[in-house]
Amino acid sequence: MPKPDDRSDNVERISENIQNTMANLREARDFLKAHSDEMNPQDRAALEAKNERRERAIDGFREEIQDEAADYHRHLE
Repeated sequence: MPKPDDRSDNVERISENIQNTMANLREARDFLKAHSDEMNPQDRAALEAKNERRERAIDGFREEIQDEAADYHRHLE
């Protein structure tokens, strides 16, 4: 028998993912500011592309939180 879908901590987990991703994004930006001129162009471009993916992931996480909040409110009615 499958376990019931327990979504009670989804918002908390998603929020943690946002915080972790934002920290990684800031760290990578700081690294690029400090060492961009020392990096080879391929590595710099790869890190910049990774940061773009992080930004999109953060947007996606925020949408998930909105979905979870809406779902929570639907179940209260």
